[in-house]
Amino acid sequence: MSTVADIRVAIESLWPQAGAESWDAPGLVCGNPSASVSRVMFMVDATESSIRDALEWGADLIVTHHPLLMRGVTTVAEDLYKGSLLTQLIRANCALIAVHTNGDSVSTGTSVVLARTIGVEPRATITQNALGGGMGIIGDTAPVSLGDFARRIASALPNTAGGVRVSGEFSRTISSVSLCAGAGDSLLSDPAVAQTDVYVTSDLRHHPASEFREQAAHGRDTALIDISHWAAEWLWLDTAARELGGILPSLEISVSEIRTDPWDFAVIN
Repeated sequence: MSTVADIRVAIESLWPQAGAESWDAPGLVCGNPSASVSRVMFMVDATESSIRDALEWGADLIVTHHPLLMRGVTTVAEDLYKGSLLTQLIRANCALIAVHTNGDSVSTGTSVVLARTIGVEPRATITQNALGGGMGIIGDTAPVSLGDFARRIASALPNTAGGVRVSGEFSRTISSVSLCAGAGDSLLSDPAVAQTDVYVTSDLRHHPASEFREQAAHGRDTALIDISHWAAEWLWLDTAARELGGILPSLEISVSEIRTDPWDFAVIN
């Protein structure tokens, strides 16, 4: 029987905390390190519905991609959702561990999985860290129109209300791709992104996207594709579950099917 401590050791070997960004908060959120674990569920976000699903399944430990306690809190009162979730987990003797940017920056991380799922072969990371990994991916795909590439992405991702948004000419041929699973507008200013035909990421805001496209017109005219943050990172969970199971084969490991994308529908005129 594995313990929470055993799983922390395995997680550190797969996704070292030294590879996390300085602002991040991965690691054990709650739980007794000596507690026994037989069932583990992976999910992107800890929400009321995803935690309920995990506890009903009988999870002893939950691994989320996004840290529940990313920013400081001053209360865990049960009339607030974070307090409610933590209370439910503690009462159920279910531990919670977050694997965030330390899971992004490894060679089988979120951006690599996204790239290969949409037919892009990675050849470099956009940024580099001390462990030899980094954030985002630069890669290549067989020449394809921007519109058909966006359709390929849409068919590869789980359905969401936001779908896939594109800034660029539909018929333009693209072959070099930069991407970052999750919110990647911080990488818009990286010179490596401007040297590709299209940048794929999530949560693009009006001003950064508009300014990037205006500047791109003076160079390679790099297109933008904006996709669901949850959908892009959910793809990685199966890979992460297999990797943990390879180290601790006695564990029963599941991936949550609960959609934690915050948007329910879109109205387009």
